[in-house]
Amino acid sequence: MDNLFGELRLGHLRLAPLGARRRTKVTASQAAAEYTGRWGWAVAVTGRAAGNAPAACHCGSARCAAPGLHPVPGCEAATRTADAEGSVLFPTGRAFDVLDVPEQAGVQALVRLERMGTQVGPVLSAPTGRLQFLVAPGTARRLPDLLYRMGWDDAALDLACHGEGSYVAAPPTVLPGLGPVRWLRRPTRDNAGCPPEARLLLGTLAYACHRGRERTAEPAWMAS
Repeated sequence: MDNLFGELRLGHLRLAPLGARRRTKVTASQAAAEYTGRWGWAVAVTGRAAGNAPAACHCGSARCAAPGLHPVPGCEAATRTADAEGSVLFPTGRAFDVLDVPEQAGVQALVRLERMGTQVGPVLSAPTGRLQFLVAPGTARRLPDLLYRMGWDDAALDLACHGEGSYVAAPPTVLPGLGPVRWLRRPTRDNAGCPPEARLLLGTLAYACHRGRERTAEPAWMAS
């Protein structure tokens, strides 16, 4: 089932061709079985999501990575086996936490990290324009201290971390009104059970986020 979820073409990164994604329609239950049986990850499977993406998720987080899809806090028992169009969610803070950054900054950081030979774990691409890097659990709790030690504690970075009590949407979930979640870097035997320590990625991600913010703030005549 290595090719079940397909991959996408993003910028100049070499990924699976589009046609490969169209040949196999993966259901939520098949995906959940892959994640739990092959990689040992906890998943939550919810029913079909309909309509447009909500303006704000019931969890109250402005940076929710599964807007309107995850169970109401304290009501995990409400998750059940979903139909083919259901949603698969990863409860973060268990097997891994997730660093969440803007897509452009994330791609730049990913290219740099791989050129340096850094072992990057699985990476999700969300249709919200975000990349999500799976890292060691406990990162969300340690993030302020990690940023402080790296000198980024006083920078206004568009960088979030989803940890205990949060969820991120997993392929083949479709976010209402936006599109599907896909793997940019899929899980492998080497990284699924042992995601990288955040400190190995965080400096490069923070720098890319900082540079992206600087470019956004530049006047149009300077950026051109």
